Amino acid sequence: MPRLFVAMDLPQAVMAELAVFCCGVPGARWVASEQLHLTLRFVGEVDGGLFREIREALNAVDGGAFDLRVKGFGYFPPRKEPRVLWAGVEPSDEVTVLRNRVEKTLIRLGLEPEPRKFSPHITLARLDGTPVSKVTQFLAGNSLYASPTFTVSEFHLYSSVLTPKGAIHTIEASYPLEMVAL
Repeated sequence: MPRLFVAMDLPQAVMAELAVFCCGVPGARWVASEQLHLTLRFVGEVDGGLFREIREALNAVDGGAFDLRVKGFGYFPPRKEPRVLWAGVEPSDEVTVLRNRVEKTLIRLGLEPEPRKFSPHITLARLDGTPVSKVTQFLAGNSLYASPTFTVSEFHLYSSVLTPKGAIHTIEASYPLEMVAL
């Protein structure tokens, strides 16, 4: 059964910039730079019929292309032992609107609503036993990071296969966002 998620990709230049930060945190399992993305909705494992329905239904998600910038770092869960180190994005109504349209489309297909509040981020590392002091040191040392602004002109349906060396992501379908002429 395919394990699916819906995500936006980052430009190669931004992935390369973020890769520079991926070191120096004990207990971190860093995500490979080519796997960096912003998840709009994790779906999970589905059967072949639902997979085809999802792939087709996401064609109806409309929206315009928009500009975005990666900015700042943080970790989940807040105020507890850090488990995920992430890069954030500047607040963007467009990202939230796109995510909400994806969410509504998936709910109409019978998927359960995502119970967690949407917090747009790019996972950089999974942490295991990393002291909070090392994470806050990383955050403080890199607090001024902001990528150049880039245009998001599409999103993707990905499948993911978990392996001992990490997940292998494959684009199953791509969905363009309208370019608006000025």
